[in-house]
Amino acid sequence: MEKEIKINGNTLIELGFIPDAWFKEAIAHINEMQLDGADRLNYLEQFRRDPMIELHNIEMPMSINIKGENDLENENVDKVVATMKAVMKTPTVVKGTIMPDACPTGPIGNIPVGGVIAAKNAIHPGMHSADICCSVMLSDFGKISPKELLDAAQSVTHFGPGGRDRNSQFKFPKELLELFKGNSILKNNDFVQLARKHLGTQGDGNHFLYVGQSKKTGNTMLVTHHGSRGVGARLYKSGMKIAEKFRKKISKDTLKQNAWIPYDTDEGQNYWDALQVIRAWTKENHNVIHDAAAEKIGATLENRFWNEHNFVFKDEDIFYHAKGATPLSDKFVPDSTDGLRLIPLNMSEPILIVKGETTDTNLGFAPHGAGRNMSRSQHIRNNADRTIEEIFEEETSGLDIRFFSNHIDISELPSAYKNAQTLQNQIKEFGLGEVVDEVLPYGCIMAGNWKIDAPWKKRKDKRK
Repeated sequence: MEKEIKINGNTLIELGFIPDAWFKEAIAHINEMQLDGADRLNYLEQFRRDPMIELHNIEMPMSINIKGENDLENENVDKVVATMKAVMKTPTVVKGTIMPDACPTGPIGNIPVGGVIAAKNAIHPGMHSADICCSVMLSDFGKISPKELLDAAQSVTHFGPGGRDRNSQFKFPKELLELFKGNSILKNNDFVQLARKHLGTQGDGNHFLYVGQSKKTGNTMLVTHHGSRGVGARLYKSGMKIAEKFRKKISKDTLKQNAWIPYDTDEGQNYWDALQVIRAWTKENHNVIHDAAAEKIGATLENRFWNEHNFVFKDEDIFYHAKGATPLSDKFVPDSTDGLRLIPLNMSEPILIVKGETTDTNLGFAPHGAGRNMSRSQHIRNNADRTIEEIFEEETSGLDIRFFSNHIDISELPSAYKNAQTLQNQIKEFGLGEVVDEVLPYGCIMAGNWKIDAPWKKRKDKRK
């Protein structure tokens, strides 16, 4: 009597297969059919994968639209270039560019803020990060009082953690709800509930509500800056999990943060569609705040436009991943009507309104802001010898600067950012857009240092 064949997962691993969902079915079939030798190998051949995709062993084309003008800036530029060179080794990457506001974030191999990566047939969730569709919107309120508009806007916006309670939530558009329910990733109720709660909220960090006046017309303008909040962050986590599954199967040497989802797969199509839904939600998130402010003061708007600067943009089979870079080309902004884009600098500087053309070196992008030369924590340490109030008074004199939490965040004051004039000079030098107008600052609202009164601290103090 012949001995019964009995294999397990280790048998398949010894034959060179990587553990996968099909293991269970294959093991059961081989044991049931008593497959051995050539018969077993012939059966298993259907599961054999193509060889792993290797990292680039040559330097891919990369443009550097940034230069340092002192030791601190030179150090920042060196770090940015080093991390971008590591990113450029990713197998899908075909070209890249660096903007003048670039600064590193995370370990070597992370796409820096101010980096743009073009990848073939691939979406890299780690290259758009958790703040999907971080964006800016401008509404022209005509000849009204800037203070009146800032007061109205403060009464309708929301900064800091969490979302709105049921009594203060904005009406969720039916068309938007249908988009969520029509996507296999976003139809989960957790996504929908977050989308409802966070509509009309701006978060924290460098997000702002800015009021100023057009240099050309004198009209009062409202500009908001924020992304997709919790719903975008949740999609990012889902995308990273999907990308990691592909990385293990097709390119294990690729850095985890640069894993990708092939666009020509069901997962790729679904993720791309989900990104477009998040884009629509984020635009509505701006809209409801602007509309509520207009309704509060009975204003009729003369113009409105917006652009994202932290997103993935598609041109045929090439996907441009802008980690903090403003798209100049209209092909990247399908709802653009006049080619106008917004580049904020800092709370004491004008917001630039620009137009621009695609070149070989800018890849169709411009900077998204002033950028930083050091981390928030380092900036705070550098100012430890002065009080927060002293720094605030010195840097915001003549402006109406408000913090939603009522606590000043010095890591968002002007000195925390790169020199605004240097950035503008490099925009011109490297052909990254033409300034056609400026929104001169009156004042702005930011989250501020909300952690001082964080909800979890209040609960802890109450228990004490």
